[in-house]
Amino acid sequence: GKVVLTGVGKSAHIAAKVAATLNSVGTPAVWLHATEAIHGDVGIVQSGDVVLIFSKSGETPEVRALLPVLRERGAFLVACVGNPDSFVARQAHEVIDLSVEREACPHNLTPTASTTVALAFGDALAIALMQARRFGPDQFAATHPGGTLGKRLLLRVRDIADPLLPTVPENAPLKEVLVSITAGRKGAVAVLAPDSSLLKGIITDGDIRRALERHDPSTLFALQAHHLATPSPRTIEADQKAYEALHLMQTHKISQLIVTEGGKPWGMLHFHDLIREGIQ
Repeated sequence: GKVVLTGVGKSAHIAAKVAATLNSVGTPAVWLHATEAIHGDVGIVQSGDVVLIFSKSGETPEVRALLPVLRERGAFLVACVGNPDSFVARQAHEVIDLSVEREACPHNLTPTASTTVALAFGDALAIALMQARRFGPDQFAATHPGGTLGKRLLLRVRDIADPLLPTVPENAPLKEVLVSITAGRKGAVAVLAPDSSLLKGIITDGDIRRALERHDPSTLFALQAHHLATPSPRTIEADQKAYEALHLMQTHKISQLIVTEGGKPWGMLHFHDLIREGIQ
């Protein structure tokens, strides 16, 4: 069964928060407001469900009215109460004593210390269930695909890389190299062996600038791709995680990676592609 969390007033808000936390760490849970429950919503409770009932006093009328219905439906009742001798506690199968000596409120009225204790219990329960279920980072990512961690663990290089790899043969003249870099819009071009897909190197716009500094302008356009290329460039397989690509770029202080598929050039990934997807 699932976990159902219920309460009224501040306790209802606590129950809602704990339900959200349980769902996020792999324990199916639903929030059920006790007032709505006694007006039809109790239909969500099934035999075998565990119902956590949050109540500071343990005497809340709506909760008291709900208890016999929950029992009739075959739920296992856990009273999370500030009074372990209350009606709700006596009717439950198990009791979690969440009592506090006094509230932080100067008049000892406003639920403050008691709500903090209830929240702490809910978080502790969620963590205990994580450990019992061996719920790790990969499972966390599966329930948080839109978050940073989810993207870090789930997003693959092929999901964000450009499969249109700009290429030139290693005997291509400088003009052809410049045209290919400009058309590819990645600031780099892959250098291939003539008449094959064998990767020989990479030329970045930085390599072009350095060539301008080293060579006489009159001989510049006589250069070919193999004169400018960095041999044996860093590559990454398309099915590797995008986060691995970021780590590789940061480690080697590069902005582009040639993406391979089965060891053959497939596409190109730019550092900005990772930033745009929130990989950091």
